[in-house]
Amino acid sequence: MNNTLKVSMEIRHLIYFKTLADELHFGKAAEKLYISQPPLSRQIKDLENELGAILFLRNNKQVQLTDAGAYFLTQVNELIQNLEHTKNITQQIHQNVSGTFKLGYISSTSKSLLANVLKKIEQKFPYLHVHLFETSSQRQKLALENGKLDLGILRLPIYSHQLKTISLTKEPLCIVAQKGFDFTKENISNAHYICFNQDYAPEYHRTVIETCNKLGFEPRIAHQCNSMHSILELVSGGLGLAIVPLSVAQTMPYLRIDYWEISKKIVRTETILAFHKKNKNVALPIFLQYIQEEALQ
Repeated sequence: MNNTLKVSMEIRHLIYFKTLADELHFGKAAEKLYISQPPLSRQIKDLENELGAILFLRNNKQVQLTDAGAYFLTQVNELIQNLEHTKNITQQIHQNVSGTFKLGYISSTSKSLLANVLKKIEQKFPYLHVHLFETSSQRQKLALENGKLDLGILRLPIYSHQLKTISLTKEPLCIVAQKGFDFTKENISNAHYICFNQDYAPEYHRTVIETCNKLGFEPRIAHQCNSMHSILELVSGGLGLAIVPLSVAQTMPYLRIDYWEISKKIVRTETILAFHKKNKNVALPIFLQYIQEEALQ
């Protein structure tokens, strides 16, 4: 749009013009703008005088855009979109949404879920820097309590009076083995097991042992790792069995593994969202909304 236009043109002139161009009816446009027709006609006439161009052809039956009006409409649409974008960014900067957001997650978290959430966040808050931290539930708990994380995706159990939690998913556990494994009770009981390191993820380590006990045996833990993917790769290589959430086993078809689902009556696992009760980050509610929406997909 010509930058030499006089300052007397106001945003309301553009809003009035766009509304009339969309409706092509003075009465409907005036109703949409909550004004009467005479002021609308006067504002459009003032705009045409300002531009030195006829924007609309009017008669008793219809209103039409002129060629000049059609061109002006494309420019006005772009200008209004830019103004709206500028307004949003200004509000975000005012609300400190141009800063950082620290998101923790356990290694079994779906990476497609994270990617989809981050894409939406980037559209909503283009100036927000999101820092990701893959670590255990217990380490996230401490980081959330100390203000080093804004939000965590964790696995129960988590005990803290400082944190607020929201249930995300509930699912059964399963036993995974190298492809072709015969899941008989004897084979399951006598196999070696691969698990999270006891110091890194003590609660999950305990869950594995308790699950095996409920199935009637004491697990022989031969290898310990600090990531779910490492555990499954070792299983795929035939180094032992592992107990993992069912969704994890189902979403890694590229690994040479089979799984056997453990009855929900025996055990199941729950993933949660956790954040400090005093956290005032304005992006937090949006993260909660987007993550919960993706988890339901």
